[in-house]
Amino acid sequence: MTSVPTISVIISTYNSEEWLRKVLYGFNQQTFRGFEVVIADDGSGPKTKELIQQMGSEVFFRMVHIWQEDDGFQKSRILNKAVRACKADYIIMTDGDCIPRQDFVAVHYLNSAPGYFISGGYYMLPMHISKLIGKEDIEKQNCFNIHWLKSHGIPKKFKNSKLTVKGRVSKIFNSLTPTNASWNGHNSSGWKSDILKVNGFDERMQYGGQDRELGERLLNSGIRAKQLRYSAVCVHLDHKRGYKTMHSIAKNKAIRKVVRTSRCTWTPYGIAK
Repeated sequence: MTSVPTISVIISTYNSEEWLRKVLYGFNQQTFRGFEVVIADDGSGPKTKELIQQMGSEVFFRMVHIWQEDDGFQKSRILNKAVRACKADYIIMTDGDCIPRQDFVAVHYLNSAPGYFISGGYYMLPMHISKLIGKEDIEKQNCFNIHWLKSHGIPKKFKNSKLTVKGRVSKIFNSLTPTNASWNGHNSSGWKSDILKVNGFDERMQYGGQDRELGERLLNSGIRAKQLRYSAVCVHLDHKRGYKTMHSIAKNKAIRKVVRTSRCTWTPYGIAK
C-alpha cells in the first residue's frame, strides 16, 4: 500500500467496542485494499483506544484514531475533524455498527465519479444475530449469506434481496427503488473537495438527519447522487439509541427545511468557523 491511500474510510463510534471490532474485521476482508481507516470517536472511554491499538496488529490497513471529549451526541463535530484528517481525495463514511461486505470499498471505488456522491444501503439485523456473528462468520461472509441468516431466524421478506441480488440485477434494483439517493451516515461516499466546498457537517445538528442535511447541501451545490443501495452493502448491527430525542429531531428538521427552501450550499457551523 502506498503512503497516500486512494480512499479514506471514516468509521464513527462511541463506546461500542464489541460492534467496532466486528466492523474492523469486515474491512480486513475487503478485496480492494488501497484505503486507510479514520475512526471518528465521539468521546468513548479508554476501552475503545485499547481495542484500536490491539486491532492494529490484526488488520492490514492503517488506522487513525480521532477522538474528542464526551459532550453528548456530537457526531457532526467529530466527523468534521475526521474529514480534515483524511489523506485520500475520496472518502467513504460508515458507522461502527455496520459490517461491510467484502466488495464494499471496491463498489464505492469503481462507482466514484467527478460531480457525484454515492448513497449506499444497509440490511438491519436483530440483536440475537448481531451478537452471534463472530470473526469466522465475517471471514466466511456468513453474515451476508441469506441461507445462514435464515437458519438463525431471519424471516422471508423483500428486503432480503439486498443480500441476494448481484451484478446487473442489483443495478436494476438500484434504478427501480423508490428510496431517495440521500447521504446516509451508515453508507455513503464522496470527494473530500466537495465536502469541504459545502463546509462539512452542520455542528448545530445532533441526532436525526444531520447526515442527510450534508447531502442536501451537496445537491444544492450541483453534485448529483448515485443510488447504490443494492450494490454497496453492509449489515447493520442492532443497538439502543438513548441519544435520540424529539428536541434534536425537531431542531434538525427546521434546519433542513431552511436548507431546502433557501437552496443554500454552505453552513457557517461546519469545518471552517
